[in-house]
Amino acid sequence: MSLRDDALTIWKAAVDAVMPRLLVAEAVRALDLSGRVIVVGCGKAGAEMAAGVEDVLSPPTAVGGLVGWMNVPAPSPLTPLPPGERGTSKIRLHPARPAASNFPTPAGVAGAEEMLRLLASAGPDDTAICLISGGGSALLPCPADGVSLDSKLTVTKLLTGCGATIHEMNCVRKHLSRVKGGRLAEAFRGRQLISLIISDVVGDPLDVIASGPTAPDPTTFADAKAVLERFALWAKCPPDVTAHIQKGCDGLIPDTPKALPANVRNVVIGTNAVALAAARRTAEQLRYRVLDLGPFVEGETRYVAAAVAGIVRNIRERGEPIPPPACILIGGETTVTLGDNPGKGGRNQEFVLAMLERLGADGMRDAAVLSGGTDGEDGPTDAAGAVADGETWAKATTAGQSVPDHLARHDAYPFFDAIGGLIRTGPTGTNVADVRVILVR
Repeated sequence: MSLRDDALTIWKAAVDAVMPRLLVAEAVRALDLSGRVIVVGCGKAGAEMAAGVEDVLSPPTAVGGLVGWMNVPAPSPLTPLPPGERGTSKIRLHPARPAASNFPTPAGVAGAEEMLRLLASAGPDDTAICLISGGGSALLPCPADGVSLDSKLTVTKLLTGCGATIHEMNCVRKHLSRVKGGRLAEAFRGRQLISLIISDVVGDPLDVIASGPTAPDPTTFADAKAVLERFALWAKCPPDVTAHIQKGCDGLIPDTPKALPANVRNVVIGTNAVALAAARRTAEQLRYRVLDLGPFVEGETRYVAAAVAGIVRNIRERGEPIPPPACILIGGETTVTLGDNPGKGGRNQEFVLAMLERLGADGMRDAAVLSGGTDGEDGPTDAAGAVADGETWAKATTAGQSVPDHLARHDAYPFFDAIGGLIRTGPTGTNVADVRVILVR
C-alpha cells in the first residue's frame, strides 16, 4: 500500500476503537439497575450510545420500564426524527441541530427542556443514565432566564472566532445555561444518576465535556467575565448576556453547583488515548516504528504543525527520536484564530496545509500527513480532515493552488478539494477529538 493508504488505515483503526455502541453496552451491563430507567443525553455519538443502551435493556424486562430522550445531530434540513430511527425504539432521538452546524437551535432548547421534565419526573427507585459525548454543548442549549438563544449564539460565535480554548468557551456557556455546569443533574429526583461519557476534550475533564451537565463546576461567573474581557469581547456581547453574568458576579443569582449529591456518578468510557492506542497497534502491524505524542496536544494549529515538521526533519536527517519507517501519532485538539473574512476549512485541514508549507515539496518526499476529526467533521465543512503525500505539491501546482495563499486566508478546504486530498467519511457516530498520523519512510 502507499503511504497515504497506510495513514488512512491507521486513522480508521483509531476511530473504530471508540465506536460508542459497544462501549456503552459493556458499561450498562455492569450497572445495578432498579425501577424505571430514564435515559437522557446529547452529543455527536448520541444515536449510537442510545442504541448501546437498548442492546442491553430492550425489551426492558429486567427493569421497571425504559424511556429516554437524546438530542442528536440530524441531516439538514432539520426534520422530525421518529422514535425507532437508527436502532432505538424507547429512546427518542431528537434532531437538535443540522449535522453541518455546530451552533445551537430552538429545537435543541425544546429537547433540553424535555430532559429536565423527564428527570424531574423520576420516582425514588428510578435510575437515570445520561449519555454524553462531544458536541454536546451545542446540542444541549437551554439559556438562563433572561438570556435569549440568539444572544448565546452571538457569544459562541465571538469566542469561536477569537481562538478561545474549549475550557474558556465552556466556562462562559455554563454560566448562561439552565442545564450546563451540573444543572441537569440537579433536576434529577430518583435513586441514582450515572453519566456514561465519551470525551472529546484534552485531559477528559468532566466539567468541560459537553459543558459538564452532570458534573460539579469549579468555574464562576467571575471566571466567565474574565474570559470575555481577556479576548476584548465584553463590550461586544449582547446586553442580556453581560447583565446576567454581572448579576452572578454581584451574587444576585446562584452560581453553578460546586458539588453534587453522592448518587450522581460520572464514568468516562471512551477517550482520545484509547483511539491512539489502537492507531499504534495498527501502525506497528504495518511495520512502522511509532512515536506517540499523546492525547494532550493543544495550541494554535500552525504552531503545532511547525513543531511537528521539525520532528519529521529530525527523523529523516538524524534518525531521531526514531529512525524511519516512522509513524508519529498525535491526539488532542488544536485551535485556529480567524482573521477578517476567513475562507473555508477546519483545524485538521489547516494542520495538513501548514505541514505542507513547513516541509515543502522536498520535505514531503516519502512522507504522508493526515489529520482528521474522529467525528467525521472538521469545521463547517463536509470533511473529517485532509491527507497529503509526496504527490500533493505536484497536484497543487497543476491545479493552480497556492499553499501559502490558502493558508494565509484559512482556506484549506478548496485547496484540498481541488486535488483530492479531503477525507470524507460522513458523521462517524463517535467523537474523541482529533487524530493525526504522520508517516516517514
